[in-house]
Amino acid sequence: MEPYLFWTAYLGLGLVATVFEVVRPAHRVSYRKGLPLDLAAMTVYQFGIAPLALLIVRQVQIRYSFIDDVPLAVRIAAVYLIADCGSYWMHRLMHTRHVWRIHRFHHSPQQLYWLAGVRATLPQQLLFNIPYIFVGPLVIEPQWVLPAMMVEGIARNHFQHMNFAWRSNWLEWIFVTPRYHHIHHSTNVELHDGNYGSLFTFWDRLFGTRVDPETHPPKKFGTGEPKRDPVLLMIGI
Repeated sequence: MEPYLFWTAYLGLGLVATVFEVVRPAHRVSYRKGLPLDLAAMTVYQFGIAPLALLIVRQVQIRYSFIDDVPLAVRIAAVYLIADCGSYWMHRLMHTRHVWRIHRFHHSPQQLYWLAGVRATLPQQLLFNIPYIFVGPLVIEPQWVLPAMMVEGIARNHFQHMNFAWRSNWLEWIFVTPRYHHIHHSTNVELHDGNYGSLFTFWDRLFGTRVDPETHPPKKFGTGEPKRDPVLLMIGI
């Protein structure tokens, strides 16, 4: 994706998310408190972690000779289903005892809004990219598909983390919404050990990890652990 397209999408969608947060906030948020660390995290992520992870991932060269024989819509659907199922299991792996340290930084925000979702470590980014190594080649043609999916990924991350009072549960039967994902960021271990879906919620129902956002609203956000140095969190220590 061209840099100008990426930043236009990232900041433009962030502005849209901010408008929604101001109009209908789910929680009280002080942007002044969270913004400095989140801007630092965004800088490190966009200019360090993401390019490095992409460079490593590209070393795995996979090509499928049959893609010209499969309709584009089928290939896109397969990518989303397979990659999201893989992301679900990678996400669950990160919440296990020995892998939690590389995911802890993502859970460190004590208030959620659209930019808070940018916090990630390099090992976390690599693990989340593993499913895409195998399914990404399905949509290398036509060339507009991958950039479009990247823009959708930006919009999704903004949407799921933004401070927006979601008042309808019909969409949650299929897709992850802000309140559905916010539960996963609760300081309550029993709540954040669930709702692992990245795009689709049916993985949580299928594998028994769904937490009902209607009856379990989170009271506080964060890891629920003693405060740690942000730099150590950022590098997964």
